[in-house]
Amino acid sequence: MNFQQLRIVRETVRQRFNLTDASNALFTSQSGASKHIRDLEEELGVELFERRGKRILGLTTAGGTLLETIERILLDAENLKRSAQQLANQDQGRLAIATTHTQARYALPPIVAQFKERFPKVNLELHQCSPSEIVSLLKSGRVDIGIATEGVNDEGSSFVRFPFHHWHHSIVVPAGHALSQAQELRLEDIAGYPIVTYHEGFTGRARIDQAFQAAGLVPNVVLTALDADVIKTYVELGLGIGVIASLAYSDERDRDLTLLSGQALFPRNTTYLALRRGHFLHAFAYAFLKLCSDDLDEDTVQRALGGRRD
Repeated sequence: MNFQQLRIVRETVRQRFNLTDASNALFTSQSGASKHIRDLEEELGVELFERRGKRILGLTTAGGTLLETIERILLDAENLKRSAQQLANQDQGRLAIATTHTQARYALPPIVAQFKERFPKVNLELHQCSPSEIVSLLKSGRVDIGIATEGVNDEGSSFVRFPFHHWHHSIVVPAGHALSQAQELRLEDIAGYPIVTYHEGFTGRARIDQAFQAAGLVPNVVLTALDADVIKTYVELGLGIGVIASLAYSDERDRDLTLLSGQALFPRNTTYLALRRGHFLHAFAYAFLKLCSDDLDEDTVQRALGGRRD
């Protein structure tokens, strides 16, 4: 048994049982990957994959049971390498963060600037993706920290999460719009206009829908987008009014728009910092978390992870 055999099994599952894609991802030949799998099955005495001819269809019952152990062995090996690297290089390495456009564009810049000033030798990777992709990257160990409002709160014991910041949705309208003259904004008023807002599953969209549903209203959503910059662009073009995260508005940048508070209309949202249990964190990763929240010192994070650095 060797690590390459285990990597091939894991990658085959990640590539939805396409052995060609798994081989390409690991820079090996398909025939070589197939032989590694057969050798491992022979050594273990069980078949890991269901097959039809040479085609892999899925995991056997035994394969599904052993996959968790394979994942854990590979994760422990990766953590061992990271631990050794940290002992040799306390202030350099790689920190990978998966987050949404809204967080990367509006919440993280001052934190990233402070972090890079303190750790100039650390290669900081920002992966901008959907909440479901953030969960996938965290679970696979490809990123160290996930930052999102949706997704990371539904993974049970797989993740440890900490509140990053709270925020509300607000309404943006073109300068001089009739809604900007309203003394008290109501959901009924908003529902009377075409609405431009986020795609389902992004930036608290579910809470927007829930607020209208609770009021017995059906909003006229005419356009959806992944990020607030696109939403604001189409509001400026007159396609409708926008519902965005309040932190995505800037008086200086958005001079042709007016921001109207939605705090009384929509529930509060919380964006979380998520860590995978069992994933090794460099010392500078703890420093990044501390920059995100003063409450997150290294001891606090380790206790939440189970009292261990790894």
